Amino acid sequence: MPVRPSVLFVCIHNAGRSQMAAAWLRHLAGDRIEVRSAGSSPGNAVNPAAVEAMAEVGIDISDQAPKILTVDAVRASDVCITMGCGDTCPVFPGKRYLDWKLEDPAGQGVAAVRPIRDEIRTLVEALIKDIDPTS
Repeated sequence: MPVRPSVLFVCIHNAGRSQMAAAWLRHLAGDRIEVRSAGSSPGNAVNPAAVEAMAEVGIDISDQAPKILTVDAVRASDVCITMGCGDTCPVFPGKRYLDWKLEDPAGQGVAAVRPIRDEIRTLVEALIKDIDPTS
């Protein structure tokens, strides 16, 4: 891994799981890890239940917007993580690909999103230990 590893989180709409994962990684790792998120078919806005669930733990993602997945984003990332949504990233040699099996928060209220948020935090904490030489 390079001195400052980079991670790309991918889900179809880039509106829930990948946004929460990116926010957790930014929050927990600071600037030690470069963070990106994207979707193959981005939604119009971040899921309001995801925004509310993250606000409950002191993380504001209300200013985030879904972004389209690009080949350049994958090429620029060391680790590409899909969110159990059937999305695939373009494959480049030397990249690490992971698939996290997570429930889809789309259309669900904040009570249903909380356990997904907490599961993502646990996965992100393990990821940081795995890829950050300073952790």
